[in-house]
Amino acid sequence: MQHAFDQAIALEAGPDGLWQGQTSPAYANMVGPFGGITAAQVLNAVLQHPARQGDPVALTVNYCAAVADGPFAVLARPVRTNRSTQHWMVEVTQGTDTVITATVFTAMRRETWQSGEHTRPEVPAPQDVPTPAGRGRVEWLNRYELRFIEGAIPANWDGADHGTSRTRLWMRDHPPRPLDFASLAALADVFYPRVWRRRATLVPVGTVSMTVYFHAGPAELAATGTGHVLGQAQAQAFGRGYFDQTAQLWNEAGDLLATSHQVVYYKE
Repeated sequence: MQHAFDQAIALEAGPDGLWQGQTSPAYANMVGPFGGITAAQVLNAVLQHPARQGDPVALTVNYCAAVADGPFAVLARPVRTNRSTQHWMVEVTQGTDTVITATVFTAMRRETWQSGEHTRPEVPAPQDVPTPAGRGRVEWLNRYELRFIEGAIPANWDGADHGTSRTRLWMRDHPPRPLDFASLAALADVFYPRVWRRRATLVPVGTVSMTVYFHAGPAELAATGTGHVLGQAQAQAFGRGYFDQTAQLWNEAGDLLATSHQVVYYKE
């Protein structure tokens, strides 16, 4: 049986780089679909494109409007192809409305000197961290196994200032699924809004733009397999209706798989 994630990102090819997709009830959010699944659908349009060269290095998704439940079209086109790099423009439309714009940068990467400066923090192993009891308050949360080490979603919305917005958790698809570029892009958006963590106040929020940088290649993804990914997210500044948050994702071996940065709207 096909995994719910693969069903959700499935696209039907059309002419001239145009793909047809459908939102999935399995990844429903409070309004429209989970933003991570939308990012994965955008990336999948490039991953499946016959003109693609190389693997994803960077993905930027701009959420121009809420994606409505139902069909959508994705237009992916390479705007520049060099000897080892490729730049893509992607647009998601519903009817005559543009709801998503995105860019994807792919490259045929080569072996070079490498070193990591942002090392994985020392945390308990996944099997030593319990999963939350009960179902998630929105459907997409049930598609993931989330084991919070610190910074779980507040149990009481009492307006208390926690003094930090940091969350650390082990996560993976539920049921487990081998990690790939599309699912890694979705995992980069699993973190709930940092303003909720900092203030324990359920204010309206919405991601405006998210960029994911892929540090892993096919070998690191294959080695991760269906294992857990350690995610860490924290905001940098809140004010005048917007905040930004950064995130890092490591596998159990300590490899930094991806980093992300997003800006989020919030309303008092």
